[in-house]
Amino acid sequence: MDWMKADHSDEIDPVVAAAMSHYQFETLHPFMDGNGRVGRYLIVLHLQAAGVLSEPTLTVSPWFESRRGEYYDRLFDVSAREDWNAYIEFFSRGLESAADQTKDQMLSLVAVQAELKDRLRASNLRADTAHALVDLAVANPSFTVKRVEQELGVSYQRANKLVRQLKDLEILQVLDDSAYKKRFYSPSVLAVLIG
Repeated sequence: MDWMKADHSDEIDPVVAAAMSHYQFETLHPFMDGNGRVGRYLIVLHLQAAGVLSEPTLTVSPWFESRRGEYYDRLFDVSAREDWNAYIEFFSRGLESAADQTKDQMLSLVAVQAELKDRLRASNLRADTAHALVDLAVANPSFTVKRVEQELGVSYQRANKLVRQLKDLEILQVLDDSAYKKRFYSPSVLAVLIG
């Protein structure tokens, strides 16, 4: 872990450093369960710490999971034959694909956000807080009225009314109507997130 914390910025490309760090973590296999998920999350944190990512928004797991056999083969080849080149090339392709997919998803979320705000403008609802609630719904896959109150800095009653108004406009839906603390979401946002 000390190697991960060290500054290699002038010695090793950050993607190569992330690949090497990931290999080391997976080789150590420090936990009984969850090593893969933690290891893939550490890739993102490593890239963020190196300044490659400004936010930890890169989703690398789907690409590696869909190529699990080749992923394990590449890790094994480093251990057995010291074949770093094939592993780093594979790893880099995964990051590139994940970055492209994340970019497309972010652009789709921006488009959904604009479309939802257009729907607000076309309605009788003119409050700036309604637009702020759309922003909240895009940034948070699900939320409670209490969260709206806190994030928007409005009273609980105003937050509840805003949620109800956006629900009436079919911008929001209830996630679980039977829950004590109901959670809400935007179906348009969820459609982008689950692809």
